[in-house]
Amino acid sequence: MILMPLSMCQPGMKLAKKVLSGEGIVLLGEDIELTARMISRLKECHINFLYIQDEATEDIEVRELISEDTMRVAMTEIRSSFRQMMDSPPRRRGAAYPYVSFQLRDVMSRVIDDLSAHKESVVMLMNMASVDNYLYQHSLNVCVYTTMLGINFGYNRDELTALGMGALLHDIGKTRIPQELLKKPGQLTAEEYEQMKRHTEYGYDILRREAGVSTTTALCALQHHERLDGSGYPFGIKGNEIHDFSKWIGMVDSYDAMTTNRIYKEPMLPHQAVEALYAGTGTQYEQSMVQLFRDKVAIYPVGMTVRLQTGEVGVVVDVRSNCPHRPVIRVLQDDEGVRLRAPYEIDMSLQLTSMIASVNGDQPEEQQVEVLI
Repeated sequence: MILMPLSMCQPGMKLAKKVLSGEGIVLLGEDIELTARMISRLKECHINFLYIQDEATEDIEVRELISEDTMRVAMTEIRSSFRQMMDSPPRRRGAAYPYVSFQLRDVMSRVIDDLSAHKESVVMLMNMASVDNYLYQHSLNVCVYTTMLGINFGYNRDELTALGMGALLHDIGKTRIPQELLKKPGQLTAEEYEQMKRHTEYGYDILRREAGVSTTTALCALQHHERLDGSGYPFGIKGNEIHDFSKWIGMVDSYDAMTTNRIYKEPMLPHQAVEALYAGTGTQYEQSMVQLFRDKVAIYPVGMTVRLQTGEVGVVVDVRSNCPHRPVIRVLQDDEGVRLRAPYEIDMSLQLTSMIASVNGDQPEEQQVEVLI
């Protein structure tokens, strides 16, 4: 299978993997032959990539970190919990929302169980969520990625639960932000940005009153936009004043926001976002955390088309757990774009002179890293 930009997909191509909605519902199944209407509808849903069948790469398998069932249950519960928060009337002082934690604890347990079974796996981060479900999908993405890092860092089950719940609920305060502001196309005004930043305090206020949520989890909502050098918000605290869980979540939150469809910007590719994290090492994010992220994340996901510095074009077919940033490439085209009769593979972890020049056939344009909310 090949991970192909929707812009390059043509009618007649067959899907190699299911296309899921933001609720985890199957929109299109495997082996479905694409039509012009399907492609148009997927474009309207802001889905940028599809896994497409290809004879030269039919043996490629993409391993899922969490099961389809866990994904479906998680998205249903996240959507239900967040919707209840959005639709509920303003609460009385001292009142709690008993549904926030109890509906999501089973989700967190499922996620930990699924991830623990794949502890040694490299995380394939290629975000294909739709804009309309950004808040829900983003919350689950940050939860999955952060919990996986927590497992590899060595946190115990109770710590993972607190960390994962913090990640799952880090943006719960956005349920108190007007929808027209959350979905505004284009740049926020200074006044709107200040209003948006208050989601951290709203989230903390919601979670600290919740009987089933730990203080640590509530702190994650409050502090996930704080940064090492004090440039974050809401309080501009620095270094060790920020809880470690908040640091993990803040880093992953930034990565996922950079690689996700947003109303006002196109997503970065994984390797571009990792470079942006590295640029913030020591000032925005802890070096050891960024290093673990890099060691566990495949910045060139299996199935992605890449162009080597030689001009040859190939597909990522495998990622070594000890060197995820230098994948195994199956070369399919020569430097003149001619399809090879006998494709061959290059293990970049062994052939250190081989370099990836661009992805999906085009040199990516330089993208400006912006403040993420």
